[in-house]
Amino acid sequence: MRSLRLFVLKLALLLSAYGVWGLVAMSFLDSSFVPFPTANDALLIYLSSQKPHQAWLYAALATAGSLAGAYVLYGLARGGKRLIKVPAKKIERAERWLRGNAFASMLVIALLPPPAPFKVFLLAAGFLQVNALSFGLGLLVGRGLRFAIEAWFGAVYGTEAEAYLKANLHWISLSLAALVLLLILARRVLRRPGAVREDGA
Repeated sequence: MRSLRLFVLKLALLLSAYGVWGLVAMSFLDSSFVPFPTANDALLIYLSSQKPHQAWLYAALATAGSLAGAYVLYGLARGGKRLIKVPAKKIERAERWLRGNAFASMLVIALLPPPAPFKVFLLAAGFLQVNALSFGLGLLVGRGLRFAIEAWFGAVYGTEAEAYLKANLHWISLSLAALVLLLILARRVLRRPGAVREDGA
C-alpha cells in the first residue's frame, strides 16, 4: 500500500510539471485507473491562480478529462462484468441508488470529495447498463460545477484558495450535494399528479 501511494505521489508530481495537459491527464486517470485524491483539484486551483482569465478553460478541460476517464471505466464494466471484481456489498448499495435515479446519483457522487465511492458508482452504472446519456450528463453537471467552483476560487483568491478548500472541501461538497438533492426532490414532488392545482380548483 505504501509503495502504491509513493507511485501515485510521484506520478502526480510528474504530471503537474506539464501544466494544463497534466491536469487533463490527471483528471482522466483519477476517474479511471489511478486515484489522485485532491491532487488534480490542487493543480486546477494553482493554474487558475496563475492565469485567472483562463480559469474557465482549465475547469472545462478538467471536466472533459474526468468525463472521458469515467466513460472508460463505465464501458469496461458494461462490456465485461465478469472480469471486474468489486465487493458485492459496495456494488449493491450503488445499484440501489442508480435504479431509476441515474442522473441524480451520478451528479451527487461527482460532487462529493474522497473517500466517496466514485469509481464504485461508475462500475455499478456499467454493470446495470445505465443509459449512457443520463450517466454522462450527471457527471458533466456534477464535475463541471465542482471544478468551476475550484477554478473560481483559484482565480479570485490565488494559491491561498488551495489551503481554504483543502480545509473546507468536504463541507462545501456535502452542502452542494444536499442542495442538489433537495432541488431534485422538490422537482419530483411538484411533478406528481395533483401537485399543481387546476384553474378554478
